[in-house]
Amino acid sequence: MNAFVQEKAGELGDICKKRDVRRLALFGSAASGSFDPASSDLDFLVEFQPLSPAQHADNYFGLQEDLERLFGVSVELVEPGPIQNPYFRQAVEETQVLLYAAA
Repeated sequence: MNAFVQEKAGELGDICKKRDVRRLALFGSAASGSFDPASSDLDFLVEFQPLSPAQHADNYFGLQEDLERLFGVSVELVEPGPIQNPYFRQAVEETQVLLYAAA
């Protein structure tokens, strides 16, 4: 796992609990080792606990803001359901690194 992300693992877990995250995985450049904090963003695959639409929206955007504040870089959140492109789905599945899973 990327050291840039790993050093914040405790805070990341607290944020995930606060935002009702079921599962959070890192993918993309940070997961594959080509991450540059000066020019890269962080890509996360996120699954939430069952929530109302309003709670889901609040937690989605709140999680994005919390992660950007924690890491100091731009963050992209992707949920697995809407991924339609099979090549993108495969790339995400092959490179993802699990960071958090709710008990």
